[in-house]
Amino acid sequence: MILSDRDIIKEVRKGEIIIKPFNKKMVQPASVDLRLDKEFMVFNMVDNHVIDVKKPAEGLMTKIIINNKKSFILHPGSFALALVYEETGVSEKFVARLEGKSSLGRLGLIVHTTAGFLDPGNSLKMTLELFNAGSLPIKLYYKMPIAQMAFEKLSSPCLRPYGDKSLNSKYYGDKTVKPSSMHKNF
Repeated sequence: MILSDRDIIKEVRKGEIIIKPFNKKMVQPASVDLRLDKEFMVFNMVDNHVIDVKKPAEGLMTKIIINNKKSFILHPGSFALALVYEETGVSEKFVARLEGKSSLGRLGLIVHTTAGFLDPGNSLKMTLELFNAGSLPIKLYYKMPIAQMAFEKLSSPCLRPYGDKSLNSKYYGDKTVKPSSMHKNF
């Protein structure tokens, strides 16, 4: 069951849901709005010609930092990794799902191509997988509303939360934008 605004606020107060910094004004009827951070990564196509998923992704991407005066421009058909400004987390009793904002979707911006799931027990700055499906470049700004997070209670607390030593938790507690760690699955 998806949590309502009153239950989101209640679980934040109890520490079962983490949103740092928390601003009650960002709480919607059944989600919390999240803002864009300043770190991005884009593919370095000058030095790379193919992605080998069996090899580490270091060197495939270049980091870009924006600020209040410098925006990020995502061109049509382009992809970039970015971060959510707020740290978000859930206890072993909850999961969360990152979704796009309708107003940005109507401009052609996709905020996650596949990975919009926050596992039980993880707390991090969610990585956005931005894609411009439109026909015009989109300017993105530091701390602009970029996504929303909906929270769901599990049927029972999970036995092995994300980050458990028995799991291959590649992105546990991330606070910075990082390239893929797919090679660790081989």
